Amino acid sequence: MTTTPRTWNAGETVTDTMLNTEVRDQFNSIFAAWTSYTPTWTASTTSPVLGNGTLVGRYLKVGRTCTAHINLTTGSTTTYGAGNYAWALPFASANAGCTYIGHAHLLSGSTRWMGQFVISPASTSASPFFPASSTTTTAAFMQPTVPVTLASGHQLRITIQYETAS
Repeated sequence: MTTTPRTWNAGETVTDTMLNTEVRDQFNSIFAAWTSYTPTWTASTTSPVLGNGTLVGRYLKVGRTCTAHINLTTGSTTTYGAGNYAWALPFASANAGCTYIGHAHLLSGSTRWMGQFVISPASTSASPFFPASSTTTTAAFMQPTVPVTLASGHQLRITIQYETAS
């Protein structure tokens, strides 16, 4: 919960309240507990329905740097929709002319798929990319059947650090 530092004026009397706000509170926010949020899971054609699965997110924002984690565990009543998947970010990304790359792991039974979570400039959501199949290293959008056909108990874990728009 860092805020923009105040502008100090010459001759100003510094009070304990000012110091607490400008120094203590700013410093404490760097070491604060992460904040929970519920990321929205969408798809480009038909959005999935979580059903009895779980979808949790959390983040820590220091200044304009956000570190975020998303964890999806599919359930027996989860439906997977159609098209390319995306998850909402806790904050819009900066339009800094760069793409932010994070980690994505899909656990399906005893197999772990390694991928990337890609945030484009000025975005409010982002998508994971995985190898298109077990025989290629070409990256493809995660979909209901890419990199594997999703089923109950599969887990998607995403971690990313990026610059926020504000």
